[in-house]
Amino acid sequence: MKKSGGGGRRGRRRGSSAAMSEINVTPFVDVMLVLLIIFMVAAPLMTVGVPIKLPETAARAMAEEKEEPLSITLTADGLVMIMTSEVDPNELIPRLKAIAAERSSNKVYLRADGNLAYERVAQVMGALNAGGFNDIGLVTDSQGPSFGAGAAN
Repeated sequence: MKKSGGGGRRGRRRGSSAAMSEINVTPFVDVMLVLLIIFMVAAPLMTVGVPIKLPETAARAMAEEKEEPLSITLTADGLVMIMTSEVDPNELIPRLKAIAAERSSNKVYLRADGNLAYERVAQVMGALNAGGFNDIGLVTDSQGPSFGAGAAN
């Protein structure tokens, strides 16, 4: 015996052809967690990887640029490096000119070990200036003494 009335509609809703009206968030969360792990692993690798002890100053950080800055590192051992590759000091300026030809900015960041003689840093800066690199930024740590710069006069 069939029941009459509106009960026939309920039976059809439970069929396999019914549209699912809920969003399944699990795949989205899985993808986001994988991306988070990738960025957590890759972020420390984006910094220049030559370990040196930078001098500490009270200078403020410079504004970030659009492209990765070109950095020259002077290690305590006397090595000269462009980014992470070692360069003979006599080849520094020709290699920098070749790299700068492909870049939009001639800004150069000079990273020198704090134990390195000031004379050596000045020699490299003079060579950079003579080679046409006039926009030189010295990289330091910002935890150094301010020598009263923050005090009111």
